Amino acid sequence: MSVPAGPAVLELDRVVKHYASSGGEVVRAVDGISLSVHAGELVVLHGPSGSGKSTLLMLAAALLAPDAGAVRFQGRDLATLAAAETADYQRRQIGFVYQSFHLMAGVPAVENAAIKLLADGVPLRQARRAAMPWLARVGLTARLDHTPDRLSGGERQRVAIARALVNEPRLVLADEPTGSLDSGRGAEILSLLSQIAREQQVAVLLVTHDAQAAVVADRVCALRDGKLLAGVSELAAAAPVRWRAAS
Repeated sequence: MSVPAGPAVLELDRVVKHYASSGGEVVRAVDGISLSVHAGELVVLHGPSGSGKSTLLMLAAALLAPDAGAVRFQGRDLATLAAAETADYQRRQIGFVYQSFHLMAGVPAVENAAIKLLADGVPLRQARRAAMPWLARVGLTARLDHTPDRLSGGERQRVAIARALVNEPRLVLADEPTGSLDSGRGAEILSLLSQIAREQQVAVLLVTHDAQAAVVADRVCALRDGKLLAGVSELAAAAPVRWRAAS
């Protein structure tokens, strides 16, 4: 396991989130989880459906509030943020990468990448100029004016990564970013996220079922029934020997 590259960006401290099912049973979606993600580090979460992965991401994004414990961003408890501060955190401090890309149809790649800046009132020309280096970083300099229908799945996900990073967030939350890609394109996206984490000193928390993620991850954490499991995860065990030997 690698040594964290920088200070903790995201910290979950004994976080609990329970739900009441339709039958009155308590569902322990997140059950006392403690986890930190550091600047320059890519941490992978994996587990079966219903294990708590999506709930954990929503807690990290302040889209849900914990029933107990604390979620902290750069040392500040998210529960102490006012509504406007929470919106600012979600808009400016977090970059989201989704399985289904969520690009705007008929809109050029450069404007899709710039959408957060445009939403903040940045003029179109300035926003396009700011997005161009990020599209170059993800290898799409020649695709700036291509609309999503003219891009491959891997290229669309690269646009989504550029969009997540265009306003230089400190935390990236990625939900199954390779789920809609073939194994080759998926490996490229995972490698790209790992490189960007280190280059930009961004903390990346990635939920996936893709065993290839263990190759590039700094840590792999397994979830089951709302709890983090100790020891080597199934995902890490499925990774190539060269990763397991270095962990």
